[in-house]
Amino acid sequence: MTVAGAGSGSGVGSGAGAGARSGAGSGAGAGAGAFEPATGDGAPVPPERARARAAEVRTAYEGLRQIRRLVNAGDDGRPGDPAERPAPWERERPLRAVSLALEAAGVPASAVDAAGRRSETGYVVRAGEEPGTVRVSWLGPPGGRAAEEEAARLAECRSVLERAGWDALLYRGPRHRRYVEVAALR
Repeated sequence: MTVAGAGSGSGVGSGAGAGARSGAGSGAGAGAGAFEPATGDGAPVPPERARARAAEVRTAYEGLRQIRRLVNAGDDGRPGDPAERPAPWERERPLRAVSLALEAAGVPASAVDAAGRRSETGYVVRAGEEPGTVRVSWLGPPGGRAAEEEAARLAECRSVLERAGWDALLYRGPRHRRYVEVAALR
């Protein structure tokens, strides 16, 4: 599924305002094709694109929720609960789906500058060690407060993802840095 347009904060969090500021995936903010959710490893969204980006995120997320309603329908044919469990598309593309859920909830994404240096503090979603999993970290520029914010902000990410039907477990990794390992509930 390629989401052309955007996503919505309805249901998972408080809206897309904060998440729209930075860290979009490839091509975000450039208007150069399909919508890509912010993974935290992209360039910051330019301020003049923030409102448009927030609208795109709302549209994409609402589209995903509609897909969930259809594919999660019960045996009686009634629409399913969109928060119940990720749709097959999400289970096949957990990096994009988890990034979209976080961005739609208004959680800020990290970002990197043109030289590849971390320029914004926020979530970063990367492939996990096991197939079908992703890892959410809280990163920021050197000298920033990312390490101090990490516990509270990753707890927020975990809560957002659990409400969106994901299995999210908090771990402590090397150098005592925390991360959330995320997998789809079945």
